[in-house]
Amino acid sequence: MSRPGSAPFGPLELTLVLLRRMADHQPGLVEDALRELGVGKAEMRGANRVWQARARARGARPAVQRYRSALGPPEEVVARRIGDLNCEALRWRLPLWPDLRFEVVTGPGGQVWNEWLVRAPGAPGPDLRSMTDLRPWCCTIDEVARAFAPATPMEGTAPTRWQLAFTAPGTEGSEERPRHIAEFTWGLLQRLDP
Repeated sequence: MSRPGSAPFGPLELTLVLLRRMADHQPGLVEDALRELGVGKAEMRGANRVWQARARARGARPAVQRYRSALGPPEEVVARRIGDLNCEALRWRLPLWPDLRFEVVTGPGGQVWNEWLVRAPGAPGPDLRSMTDLRPWCCTIDEVARAFAPATPMEGTAPTRWQLAFTAPGTEGSEERPRHIAEFTWGLLQRLDP
């Protein structure tokens, strides 16, 4: 990778940025993904450096413009109402996850409120019925929240990370209902903590 701003930065490089953060929890899956993409760890670290430098540069463009610059026009733009506010969800396809889309939710004025992976419209999601169905990278935060409702969203340990607390299925009515915490990076399940 060359100096920030000088090299092209597209969907592959943004995918590498997502993988860089996921490597903290799932280094083996990330190594497999890098092989599938035909790149190495150095390219992943380089893409992350470029992205961070662009985000922190003096006079940096707003986040939604950085995403548009890297990914081109969104595949889909969906109007969304959150409370009293009209928002937009912009979605792009990334090379590694054909059944997912990278979604950026913007509020009034184009400010980015959320960035994560979501299931592509029409793509079948996983059948989540038990704890054994919750494997890393198999599902999104939305899918786990629906399958194991009621779930409680929690703040994650770093930016782009979220946690979801829920009760194990099949334990309703028992005195000790085991609670679990699922950890997500960029909206994709990484691990479970009992």
